[in-house]
Amino acid sequence: MEAQLMELARTAGSAVVTLMATDAWERTRDGVVALWRRASPSRADGVEGELDATRDDLLAAREDGDDLTEQELREEWVGRLRRLLREQPEVAEQLRLVLAEFDPDSRETSAVTVQMRAEASGRGRVYQAGRDQHIAER
Repeated sequence: MEAQLMELARTAGSAVVTLMATDAWERTRDGVVALWRRASPSRADGVEGELDATRDDLLAAREDGDDLTEQELREEWVGRLRRLLREQPEVAEQLRLVLAEFDPDSRETSAVTVQMRAEASGRGRVYQAGRDQHIAER
């Protein structure tokens, strides 16, 4: 296997597992599953389930302070992505695009100014966010 593809698999596998414990997880999972849907549609649903199971294992390992399990999960996904790239090297560019979405160094940096102003009185509430916002009230 070409050295560049091996390095891509190593970087991607590590990034996917790292992103499992972040707010970007759902988008990451969707990107990886979409990659498999293009490359091997019959395996995509299984990969989605495996990603979710891996995330559960990762979160439990982090809660327990189990670094070894986290490393094993990374190696597992490096292997899966390496095999995918070996079978279908043409998906490499698609994988790079999935990774680039979450790499702050690969994005164009443009200055954006956001100004928010709100006023509430009485029992009023104000919710503002520059991006995603999740509110769970009871």
